[in-house]
Amino acid sequence: MNKGHALKPGDTIGIIAPASPPKTIDSVHKAKAELEALGFKVVLGRTCYDSYGGYLAGTPEQRAAELNEMFADPDVDAVMALRGGYGSPQILHLLDYDMIAQNPKLFIGYSDITALHTALRQEAGLATLHGPNASPGLLSGTNAYTRECLLRAMTSTEPLGEIVNPPGEEIVCLVEGEACGEIVGGNLSLVAALAGTPYQVDAKGKLLFLEDVDEEPYRVDRMLTQLALAGTFAECAGIILGTWNNCTSKKQDSFTVLDVISNMIAPYQKPMIWNLQAGHGENNAALPFGVQAYLDATGCRLIVEEAVVR
Repeated sequence: MNKGHALKPGDTIGIIAPASPPKTIDSVHKAKAELEALGFKVVLGRTCYDSYGGYLAGTPEQRAAELNEMFADPDVDAVMALRGGYGSPQILHLLDYDMIAQNPKLFIGYSDITALHTALRQEAGLATLHGPNASPGLLSGTNAYTRECLLRAMTSTEPLGEIVNPPGEEIVCLVEGEACGEIVGGNLSLVAALAGTPYQVDAKGKLLFLEDVDEEPYRVDRMLTQLALAGTFAECAGIILGTWNNCTSKKQDSFTVLDVISNMIAPYQKPMIWNLQAGHGENNAALPFGVQAYLDATGCRLIVEEAVVR
């Protein structure tokens, strides 16, 4: 896999908005200040100030061009998404994957950014980091766990080793067993949306990570059914389930998300864990995509055996 360089103090992070626009301009400035407080220089893309149609940070062409420019710019050492929201799949066919492969850099983000993680890995052979976007608060002192996980992944050329949850959050084994492979996946809504496209997540022989937010169990059921019909669970080596914040039903007699997963995915008998603190929760552990990891579901352990940077 292509890898970006490990970041060090003074390196430059380019912030872009490849999906939705910022909620406020003030939030953009706060995010920049928080990254600078961690010792990095920050370059803000034009899309960080744009809005198009009310829910996009510019046209697909503008957003794709800016991502291409950040990878081509020799003064930018890493690229980070400002936020997720909606719109990343719109730009996948507009990216210059050959150029990106020749200029590998660490790319960071989550949520709607799942589409970019998948395309960059499969089309440019780039290892990326599923971690917090450049939103104010996520990188400040309000959550030391998230910040420390991110900084270690960004700056260390040593394998991350075991991803350990913060105190009080236990990882649960849903299906016993062991599996090895690259970690792929991300937000369930995006993984499902890519099914049947040229950018469908290639999960064959890999560890599939899934998480989501604000989705009722029946909607999770629908998306998991789509992936099951696409062969995703039959092909993967193991399954890592992250946080499912606010994914409860409005009906008292409904299945829970855990019920849905147990009914639909567990029968595939792939080693599977639940409640790794990564995704749209209070905690968001950085997970390297496209690098080798070992899943000991019986022991409730995920061990990353390779660094995401060089």
